[in-house]
Amino acid sequence: MGELKIENLTKDFGTDENHIIAVDNLDIHIEDGEFLILVGPSGCGKSTTLRCVAGLEQPTSGDIVLNGNPVTQRKPKDRNMAMVFQNYALYPHMTARENMAFGLRMTTELSSEEIDELVRDASTLMGIDGLLEKKPGELSGGQQQRVALGRAIVRDPEVFLMDEPLSNLDAKLRTQMRTELQDLQQDLDVTTMYVTHDQTEAMTMGDRIAILDGGELQQIGTPEECYQEPSNQFVAGFIGSPNMNFFDVTLSDGKLLTDDFEIPLSGSVSDQLAGREPEFVMGIRPEEILSKEEAVSSDNTFTINVNVVEPLGDVTYLYTEVNGSEMTISVDRNSDIDPNDQIPIAIPEKELHIFDKETGEALVNRGVPVSSDHVMGSSAQSDASKA
Repeated sequence: MGELKIENLTKDFGTDENHIIAVDNLDIHIEDGEFLILVGPSGCGKSTTLRCVAGLEQPTSGDIVLNGNPVTQRKPKDRNMAMVFQNYALYPHMTARENMAFGLRMTTELSSEEIDELVRDASTLMGIDGLLEKKPGELSGGQQQRVALGRAIVRDPEVFLMDEPLSNLDAKLRTQMRTELQDLQQDLDVTTMYVTHDQTEAMTMGDRIAILDGGELQQIGTPEECYQEPSNQFVAGFIGSPNMNFFDVTLSDGKLLTDDFEIPLSGSVSDQLAGREPEFVMGIRPEEILSKEEAVSSDNTFTINVNVVEPLGDVTYLYTEVNGSEMTISVDRNSDIDPNDQIPIAIPEKELHIFDKETGEALVNRGVPVSSDHVMGSSAQSDASKA
């Protein structure tokens, strides 16, 4: 069992004169065996949350509950959790074998033979059998990371806590280790909390992702849900690379208007926006914008001047300016488009996201009005995830 609940967690730093709320009334329920990603910009509270769960920071208020038992006041060694750090935290004077065995020697009464067997099993699982007699200074970054993971595995914890464990690796090795970590977590079936700021890790690794900003939970859900149905403008802009395009628009006579384009709206979308201030923020993802031949056959077509063409091999990005904002458009890699070309584009209503200009709350996602229970805020999102 490894069911983990974070209940009303708050962590303050500083004094009354210089007060910082790092984590603000956070509620998250992680099922046994689930892989949850905590993601957000620097300073959003994700690492502080992880350290509170591990016992390295004492919460100002709230509880950490493991399998129905509060562990908030327990020492880190008594929580049956294992943490993997960004900087690996290996003892430089010890061999890989000694590093992996150290925690067991300090916190258990296992015999040397039993510890050696656990270390051998973990090293085989991590593919580092031949490195056990080497010290960290003799190992590459990827090898050190495997030793750090092996050290966590030998403890057979109920929860893995991982604080940006791949951020110090080069791009190719990071991709490889990302896959290995997913395979490892599935094989061991251990509840895992994984902190990252990396878009790709957040979207590809976890069963669910929890997006934080300013210490508050903005949304929790599957990667697909957070990408396609963001709860607010922050989530929409943070999840996805390149970022969603945003434009200030005005609703008039059933149309979204800017100086450069107008988009007729269906009745259901117009009804959703009716009765509000007529100013909104419209969002559209780069890959949902129609261009060239597709755009010509669409209703609301307008012409843009391409400023920059960025070919990436599998896809090409076009950059232009529309209504005073930069627009990114994703097109097929074989598209014959050059800088300074003028091409037709169209924004389909079925892919539109519309947000309240004042609160950022999502009102329309992918052309569908958002129901009243799909709201911004940690408690609503957390409750929805538990249901």
